Amino acid sequence: MKTEKATGPIKENPGSRIHFVNKPGLVAYVTCGDPDMATTKAIVLAAIRAGADVIELGVPFSDPVADGPVIQRASERALQHGTSLMDVLHMAAEVRKESDAGMIIFSYLNPVLRLGIKRFAEECARAGLDGALITDLTIEEADDYRRTMAEHKLNTIFLAAPTSPDQRLKTIAQACTGFVYAVSRTGVTGQQKQLAGDATDLVRRIGRYTRLPVAVGFGIASAEQFQKVGSVADAAVVGSAIVQAVEQNQGREAEAVAELIGALRAKVTAASPR
Repeated sequence: MKTEKATGPIKENPGSRIHFVNKPGLVAYVTCGDPDMATTKAIVLAAIRAGADVIELGVPFSDPVADGPVIQRASERALQHGTSLMDVLHMAAEVRKESDAGMIIFSYLNPVLRLGIKRFAEECARAGLDGALITDLTIEEADDYRRTMAEHKLNTIFLAAPTSPDQRLKTIAQACTGFVYAVSRTGVTGQQKQLAGDATDLVRRIGRYTRLPVAVGFGIASAEQFQKVGSVADAAVVGSAIVQAVEQNQGREAEAVAELIGALRAKVTAASPR
């Protein structure tokens, strides 16, 4: 059965740098402050040069309930160094001086509430960020956040899960700007051997309600998975694989991340029809 794609204008914020020119686009997640902020900046710039379209700047949190062991360990290391949300915002401002790539904050709600939603939006705009994804902020409780972010021309990205019923999925999709983050499976982040079958169906369902790009995340690690995402969605989110590359390559973290992203891109390029 053919599924009709949503029609109508795409909701975008003026000046947003979130664009997926290549297919699939690549959203790279980085745990900021692991191993330190200077290295994080180098990792982000290396990821962009290697072909990442959008960077998710992960704010370390003490209880990352949606994250698997790889990102949990990275958050613990970053917190041991005292990494804060403001540190991440300041680093983002430095990266913005050197790159026009899309950049969003990826955080749990607690650090944002401690800073204050209004100040958070102000600081994101000042740093040249394109928006944020607050992992544990439900759509039902996001009215003030969405309004404040919109006032500062910042995108609001939400997670859409395979278990969401259609009406809630519609609400989530229509509340997003920039792109919709489709969670490929239930559970926490982490690498998996193959792309979950739920991801294809979820992307199809999201497409009923929005014309925004859809990025599939949670478990994308191999070139084969990255390539497969391109057949069903606009972009893939690569997180745990990048964080693991940082963990396992002390002293050459940026180079290792660039090599990983380059390998993902090379596989898709080689497989593309000429």
